[in-house]
Amino acid sequence: MKSEVSKSRIAKDLLSIKAVFLSPDKPFTWASGIKSPIYCDNRLTLSYPQIRDDVEHGLAETVRAKFPQAQVLMGTSTAGIAHAAITADILGLPMGYVRSSNKSHGRENQIEGRLEAGQKVVVIEDLISTGGSVLQVVDVLRQAGAEVLGVASIFTYSMEKGKQRLKENNVTNYSLCDFETLISTAADENYIKKSDLEKLRAFISNPADESWQNL
Repeated sequence: MKSEVSKSRIAKDLLSIKAVFLSPDKPFTWASGIKSPIYCDNRLTLSYPQIRDDVEHGLAETVRAKFPQAQVLMGTSTAGIAHAAITADILGLPMGYVRSSNKSHGRENQIEGRLEAGQKVVVIEDLISTGGSVLQVVDVLRQAGAEVLGVASIFTYSMEKGKQRLKENNVTNYSLCDFETLISTAADENYIKKSDLEKLRAFISNPADESWQNL
């Protein structure tokens, strides 16, 4: 069995391949219009075998430790599908995934793969921000009669809105890495300046407030 993968190890992995990229001085623009100093694309982890190995074994260990009763893994569409498949292979568990909407043809499934009512499910997600996407998946699974034990994800922004929404919907999430670990590691590894930490923490405390750019 592979040893536990630490949050700082995952942070170094994500930073090294720019799966998570920090740019406090030249922020990105999210689809919502929010100016953000962080960009995340965890799909890149699939292209790097050693980092992919860290991530999938980290997710597997999370399921073993936090959700030992899990019977099925369900990936979010589309980013969580590959991670759910590899993690399920490590654990020897069935897997499937949840589409963003029903297919318009065939059996018009929204849940792909076999899921029986009453089965204990863990959702595999790549990124947690405000929690909206993963909660839609949880709702679909619950409506199908599944018992959703919780979520195992690669990275969370640790936004208060996201944490509150998950709590309100009785959903527990465990992430391999979080925003604070990521930015602290980035500063230690010289991806950003120590002075950038104040800006980044101000942003994550209230992403809609652009005054962090003036710090």
